[in-house]
Amino acid sequence: MVGTRTRKRKDESKKGGYITKEGYRRLEEESHYLWNVKRPKVADALQAAAAEGDRSENAEYIYRKRQLADIDRRLRFLGNRLDALTMVSGTPPADGKVYFGCWVTLEDEDGNEMRYRIVGADEWDMARGEISVDSPVAKALMGKRLDDEVFIQRPKGDTWVTIVDVSVKPQTG
Repeated sequence: MVGTRTRKRKDESKKGGYITKEGYRRLEEESHYLWNVKRPKVADALQAAAAEGDRSENAEYIYRKRQLADIDRRLRFLGNRLDALTMVSGTPPADGKVYFGCWVTLEDEDGNEMRYRIVGADEWDMARGEISVDSPVAKALMGKRLDDEVFIQRPKGDTWVTIVDVSVKPQTG
């Protein structure tokens, strides 16, 4: 039946937002890789599977067709996002205040330090120490200053933190 699929999530691919220059470049690189490397390989594999005969019972053909559809869906999403996002390429002022793109070092009530960079919702990556500007932590920090004590409501529990460093550049070394 055509037209019976319903969206499980609201389509927010055309909703605006902010992204750092580095994050924008990563999305462009992903789009380039999918279009110029992965999609041609999958299309070739699909063509080879189609040449094997009966497509209705050809698992390789069905798999490659689904894989190609997934790639095309991701490419459409990336295209919409890249058009909708506003790249913030300038460096925030180094005045001790927390802005989008800043690195912020926090100290919790137990003396533990954590360091985050506040970035766009499309680019955050905890492995790189990046948190989304839409996260509870980033929302609580935005606009605060060095040495401010900040109350953060988090899913894993509320806490107080102190801002011990605000930087526009990552730490080296």
